[in-house]
Parts: sequence; structure tokens; C-alpha cells
Amino acid sequence: MKKLFVLIILISALYSCDQQGPKVDYAVDPRNREVVVGDVLQASSYTYLLVNEKSQQFWMAVTSAEIEKGKTYFFTESMEMRDFHSKELDRTFDLILFVGNLSNKPIPAQGASMQPSKAMPHTNTKTTPTKQDINIKPADGSVALVEIFNTPDAYAGKTVKVTGQVTKYNTGIMGKNWVHIQDGSANEDFFDLTITTKDEVAVGDVVIFEGVITLNKDLGSGYFFKILMEDAKASKLSLQ
Repeated sequence: MKKLFVLIILISALYSCDQQGPKVDYAVDPRNREVVVGDVLQASSYTYLLVNEKSQQFWMAVTSAEIEKGKTYFFTESMEMRDFHSKELDRTFDLILFVGNLSNKPIPAQGASMQPSKAMPHTNTKTTPTKQDINIKPADGSVALVEIFNTPDAYAGKTVKVTGQVTKYNTGIMGKNWVHIQDGSANEDFFDLTITTKDEVAVGDVVIFEGVITLNKDLGSGYFFKILMEDAKASKLSLQ
């Protein structure tokens, strides 16, 4: 009887450890979402994953990667798309998440001193930008952001240069890097410009971007950009 009791205790302890998930020695981002991969479809640019999150099942896409069925993965950065058609797979996904930071371990918090906060709703990671106290002058023939903000129609469809400091940077979403920049100029409605690029930058970099201005870009699920610079090339001026 005593041996049986000890065996039950050991099994309970092992089960408890298994339920705790991967052991980490760092602060974990409270926005972490945990999914288990049920199916994998490989394409040239993306890997499509049918995943389970608690009682929900849905599709995700990441930049091409080796992903194992049955394994658990984590992410915090995603963009939801509806009625997305993959030409390569010849398939339309009613709803799919494009994930920028899939990992086999929980995503760490941004900075060791970050205090845990209430997790964000499991929809997307869209946040409201905060105006920074900066003053960056246009360089190398670029225009101040406020000029675009004030007269967007004059720049629509045109290739434009802008100079600004990177205030937010998300990688690998829909095959692009998504950048927010500010230069200190603003009007009543705008102080922040969103840019898509293949180039790599970092928060704090002062960069010249050259790309095409697009107006009223609707990506669905609440992602609507009145002003967006697309497919920009980046030239770093300085690293902070």
C-alpha cells in the first residue's frame, strides 16, 4: 500500500511538471499565445500551419520554416487576414494569421525589468503608437512627414523619400518587415508613418526610407491605413 502511494505521488509530480510547459529562465511576454501544430503545408515563401489553441483551430502562416506536426509553438506578433488567397496553393483561407515571431519557446518580455501585465486579447497585436519627443530634419532630398500628412493626395502613388526614427519594428509579417517612424513633425491627425520593407532596421535607428505612398489601404480585420509607404528601401543614418 505504501509503495502504491509513493507511485501515485511520483506520477502526479511528473504530470504536474509536464503541464507547466517548457522551462525558461527569463521573463515571459504576457501576450504569448501557445498553439499545437496539426498540419503543415509548405510553399516557397510561406509555411502554412493548421494549429490548435485550446478549443480553437485555425490557420497560420510564417516565413518558410521547418515546423513539426504535434509540436507546441509560441508567438506574440500576428496580423489577421480574411479571405486570403494563396496563388501557389490555389487555396483561399477564410481566416489566417500571419505570424512574425513563431518560436518553440515562450517569447521573452521586452526588457528584464518589464512587469507582467494583463495579456492582450487573442486577435492581433495592433497597438496605438505614442508620439516621441524627437526632432529629425529631412535628409538627402526627403520630405518632412507632416508634408505627406497635410497633402496626402499630392503624394499618392508616387515614390517619396522620408527621414525618421524607427519607433516600432515587426519582422516577417506577410513576407515583409513593418516599420513605424516619426520625425517630430505632425498635424492634428498624424505623427507616425507606417512603412513596409524587406530591409532590416531596429528601434532607435534614424533611417531614410524611399518607397511608394499608398492611401486608404485596407488589409481587413481593422487594419486600415490612411497613409502607408510600401516596398521601401532603407538607408541608415545612425544607430542609437
